[in-house]
Amino acid sequence: MVVEIVTDRLRLRRAQPADLDDLFAVLSHPSAMRFWSTPPHADRDQTRAWLHGMVTAPPDASDDFVIELQGRVVGKAGCYRLPDVGYILHPDVWGRGYATEALSAFIPHVFAAHAVDRLTADVDPRNGASLRLLGKMGFVETGRAANTWLVGEEWCDSVYLALERPV
Repeated sequence: MVVEIVTDRLRLRRAQPADLDDLFAVLSHPSAMRFWSTPPHADRDQTRAWLHGMVTAPPDASDDFVIELQGRVVGKAGCYRLPDVGYILHPDVWGRGYATEALSAFIPHVFAAHAVDRLTADVDPRNGASLRLLGKMGFVETGRAANTWLVGEEWCDSVYLALERPV
């Protein structure tokens, strides 16, 4: 079954191998990856392996999309592993409301498609833009922890958030 979510400006669709170059442009960009759980991708082989995981993830455990803007993949949004929400956009498209638009469409979809009680997120506390976005989406902080991710040689902290299933 082909799942696609279309908004006013974006198309969220399942990843495919042909997305490699566009996703490498995102995942190799130092600014885009500043608060991600890994350092920027060093080469296309690393992105190819990441993309393969996205393409082959089991549908009962994953609900993940690439974000297309005017025919170009500019990021991803979804749950690589349910119920954990993750998203990333190329810095060239930051500040235009695309992440808000993508998540506003994805969140109702995931609750309709899966029997999850809540969605969760793990955000670096220095990533104020992401914390504000998730707050706007209704996520609330559930906890914090120090030194949760070793990214390269830097230990990063976590803010944990959750969004309960609407009643």
